[in-house]
Amino acid sequence: MTAVPHVRRTPERLSAFSDGVFAVLITVLVLDLRPPELPTFRALLSLWPTWLSYAVSYLFIAIVWSNHHHLMRYATEATPRLLWFNFAHLFSVSLLPFSTAWMAVSELAPQPVAFYAAVFFLVNATYMALIWELFERDPVMDVPPKERRIMRFRSIATLCIFAAAAIVALKYPRVGLGMCCCCLIVYLKPEAPGVEK
Repeated sequence: MTAVPHVRRTPERLSAFSDGVFAVLITVLVLDLRPPELPTFRALLSLWPTWLSYAVSYLFIAIVWSNHHHLMRYATEATPRLLWFNFAHLFSVSLLPFSTAWMAVSELAPQPVAFYAAVFFLVNATYMALIWELFERDPVMDVPPKERRIMRFRSIATLCIFAAAAIVALKYPRVGLGMCCCCLIVYLKPEAPGVEK
């Protein structure tokens, strides 16, 4: 009886699977968009909470995918810990269509916006777990210590802001949403800011 060769779980497969999940999430997100009941621009404009929620969530998914793709370049092996951290990250992102729909239907009511900010917090927390697994537990030689420090600081700072946004949103939902949007700016470029390439 011949032994079955061990198939190594490659990071490329993990990245491809994750890309598929992100594509499905964007599709689910757009399926929640509904046209206004009346055929007027006024009716279309009255749906501004829906359009704003969709736009922020679409941008957020694009930023998360871009940063995730950047991180996965440093994966040399799909370890069990990396697989589970990645699944946790994808799970947290999968909550975005639901939280977006709830926030839009409620017209930016406090509790839905607070929940939306809490989802951002969870996504960032699981992203930090990926950073820890790829850079801290087994440091990658081609990632300079300065870049690792900046990425760690950026993640912790935005995690704190997302937590604060969830609390602020309970009283001032638009301010809480604005805080979440401001955090997205620092992740537009996946590479750590201030690091020479």
